[in-house]
Formats: sequence, structure tokens, C-alpha cells
Amino acid sequence: KMLAEELDGWLTQSGLVKSPDVRGVIAPHAGYSYSGRAAAYAFANIDPTSITRVFLLGPSHHYYTPKCALSRATIYKTPIGDLPIDVEVNEELKATGKFELMDLQVDEAEHSMEMHLPYLAKVFLGYSVKIVPILVGSLNAENEALYGRMLAKYVDDPNNFFSVSSDFCHWGSRFNYMHHDKKYGAIYKSIEALDRMGMDIIETGDPDAFKQYLLDYDNTICGRHPISVFLHMLKNCSTKIKIKFLRYEQSSQCKSMRDSSVSYASAVGKLDA
Repeated sequence: KMLAEELDGWLTQSGLVKSPDVRGVIAPHAGYSYSGRAAAYAFANIDPTSITRVFLLGPSHHYYTPKCALSRATIYKTPIGDLPIDVEVNEELKATGKFELMDLQVDEAEHSMEMHLPYLAKVFLGYSVKIVPILVGSLNAENEALYGRMLAKYVDDPNNFFSVSSDFCHWGSRFNYMHHDKKYGAIYKSIEALDRMGMDIIETGDPDAFKQYLLDYDNTICGRHPISVFLHMLKNCSTKIKIKFLRYEQSSQCKSMRDSSVSYASAVGKLDA
């Protein structure tokens, strides 16, 4: 109950209006005390009335696979309500022979999609919606494009929605990433400039430019693969959808090399008339 109230509070505070044109989101997946508020800026835009299916694309943090993996579960339980898995679409994807199946242990240990579930359960409370969780492994560029092409047809069904899970820069010695461009001044300003460069590239919808950015700066965006697959999906479908970032936060402001922080960015994928 406390969780429901907390999410409600953040959704309301965002001051955003639900829009049926919003067909997807990119949202963070850290603990709610860190990124719950930022994530609301993505989830508050969702108009649940015509959506019957949500595809979840999240990175794999603990389990290595060069492919994408599907869930063996039939339902995801959350403190706010249960989300049934769309077994039919799951089977359809399985039949392509391109997907692995996650062990239940892997499924339960992975927080990247799990952190989106209560928000989805909240937004879709009282509506009948099914989910299709897709764990996106360490894909090479070729496979990012392959899965993007394969999933593109689902974007053209207006009853489908896409929830893409990613945090942005993980900065500090504990993340083994300490890029600091001194022309921006303080470290946290350099981090923001780096993240915003990536966000701007994602907004162009160009998966190859995003790939190049990651090669150039190696920014520790943990959902780089799900984001790339999503960009390829949007490039290959007939529906015109434009990504726009609405919120950017950092867990703390890094000022010295001893500090560390994680960045959170929330975006919507909106029909581009």
C-alpha cells in the first residue's frame, strides 16, 4: 500500500497528462528511493485505455547471453497487482528459434524489468493488459538489428506498448568509469554533458549513431542493448515514432574522483504525426 501511494505521488508530481500517442517509454530501473521520481516522468504519460500488451525490454545484469531471452513464467506478481504474461506472443517469438528461455532463477534475479513492473501495474490498474518480458543480452550490432527487425511488426499494432529499461552513466571507480571532460567544469557537469549527448543521439532515432557514440565514449549506459534494439524497431516499422527525453537526474553530484553516481533519464516514444 505504501508503494502504491509513493508511485501515485510521483506520477501526480510529474504534472504530465496521459497521451494515447505515447507508444513507448525508456525509464530507469534503480531502487525507487533513487530513480522512482525520475521514472514517473516516463510512466505518467501512458494512457492505458487502448493498450492490451506491454513488451518489456531490459538488460541482463548477472546472466551472460549473446541473444535475447523469454520468460518461462506465466505471471509476474507485484505488490500492486499481478501482470499475466502473453503466452501466445511468447510462443510466437519462441518459434523464430532466435530466443533463449530464462531460467526462473535468472528471471527472479534480474531487476532491470522488475523495477518497471509496479509502475506498469499501477498505470494499468483496472485494465486488462498482458506483458511480454524480453531479456536483452550482450548483443553485437548485427543482432541488435536482427531483433529490431523481428520485433518491428509489433510496433505497428496500436494496442502494443514498449517499456525499455535503462539507467544512464554509472560514474566512479566502483564502476570502473571516470570520464571527465574538464571543459565542462565539475565532474557532475561533465557527466551530464556526456549523458545529454547520448540522449540527443537517441532522440534522432539513429541506431548507428548511438553505436558510434558508445564506441567513442564507452558511456556506462546499462540498457544500451535494449535501447539499440528499440531504435532498430522504430527504424524498421511503418509507424512514425519519435523519442523525446523529459527528465534527467543524477543520484548525487560527483565533485571529486572519490565520488560515484548513477544517472537516470526518462523518455517517451510518441506518434509523430
